[in-house]
Amino acid sequence: MFRKFDPSTDVSTSTQVKSSVVRSLKSQILDHHPCITEEQLNELLPKKAALVQYKVGPHLKLYCRHVVSDEDEDINHRGPYDEPVLFQHRDGPILPCLKLAHQYPTLSFQSVTVDSGAIPYLLGGANVMCPGLTNIGGAMPDDGQEVDAHGFEKPGLEKGAGVVIYAEGKEYAIAVGVMTMSSADVRSKNKGIAIELMHNLGDGLYQTEEI
Repeated sequence: MFRKFDPSTDVSTSTQVKSSVVRSLKSQILDHHPCITEEQLNELLPKKAALVQYKVGPHLKLYCRHVVSDEDEDINHRGPYDEPVLFQHRDGPILPCLKLAHQYPTLSFQSVTVDSGAIPYLLGGANVMCPGLTNIGGAMPDDGQEVDAHGFEKPGLEKGAGVVIYAEGKEYAIAVGVMTMSSADVRSKNKGIAIELMHNLGDGLYQTEEI
C-alpha cells in the first residue's frame, strides 16, 4: 500500500482533527487492542497536541502528530512539522505506523509473529500466507480464551483485526496488516492469505519522517 508512497505527491488535503474524532480514534484503538491502557494512549496522543489528518488517495487517511520542535534540541527539524503515527484504509481498523510501534515498544498492539522464512517476502511487500504463521517460529494469540454472547469460543484474532507483525528472531516489528481470516481459520485451513499487508519496513511511509 505504501511501497511507493511519496508525501510530496501522494498527499492531498489536510485538516486538524476535532477532539471528538480523537476520542473516537482512541476508543477504537482501546477496543481492538485490549492490552493498551488509556494512560499509554494519552501519552501517545496528548490532549493538548494537535492531530492532523491527511488524505492519501480516495480511500486512505493518514493521522499525524503536529510537533513543534525546539531548533536548539532537534537539529533534524526546523520549526513545526507533522509526524505520521496512525492510518486507516476505508472503514478498516486504525493501524499504527511502524515507527510508532518502534518508538513505543511497550504499547501492546495485537500482534503475530511470522517464521524466518517469510521475512524476505514481507520486506518485499507480499501478504502473509497461513504457513508463515503456523510453521515453527510463527505465532498467533491462542483461540478459545474467551466466549461470545452465545457461549461459542472466540478466536484469538477476528477476521478484519489489525495486527503488528513481528518476525522470528527479530526484536522489532517488520510490518502492519489486517487479518483476512480469523486465527482459528488460519490454523484449521493453513492455506491462502492470512494477513493483507498494509505497511512494511523500508516502504515509502517508513521512510517518511514528516509531512
